Amino acid sequence: MGIRAMFPFWSAITAGILAQFIKPFIYYFRKRKWKWKMAFDSGGFPSSHSALVSALALSIGLQENFSSTMFATALTLAVIVIYDAANVRYYSGQNIKITQQLVKDVQETLNTEFDDPIYSVKIKNVLGHKWVEVIGGILLGCCVSLFYHYTF
Repeated sequence: MGIRAMFPFWSAITAGILAQFIKPFIYYFRKRKWKWKMAFDSGGFPSSHSALVSALALSIGLQENFSSTMFATALTLAVIVIYDAANVRYYSGQNIKITQQLVKDVQETLNTEFDDPIYSVKIKNVLGHKWVEVIGGILLGCCVSLFYHYTF
């Protein structure tokens, strides 16, 4: 099977990896500080989830036709993943921040440390994306898909 037959798969994988690879550079551009672990973290600009599913959906539409059931399935998957990245996962991250601050405030108010190890577990603050990060991922995914389509 050649790259042409698998072009939706390869464009999706490329878009997802490229989005992850770009994150530390965008972070450096904004903060003037390198944070290489961003290449392996969720969250940040651009959304790799959005890039991957956008590239997949557009590639399937270009290859199979935009009226195909394959495209409808890929588009449905993309909408669910993008919604999840921008809403469900983003607000979960916000809830984590609030919960951590509440625990800290209670400990300071009571002037004590909690004995239960659950209160010392490190939880990732950034889970999801802001809409600008999602849109950046969508644009990146579409560009990668179009590049594959016209190159191969």
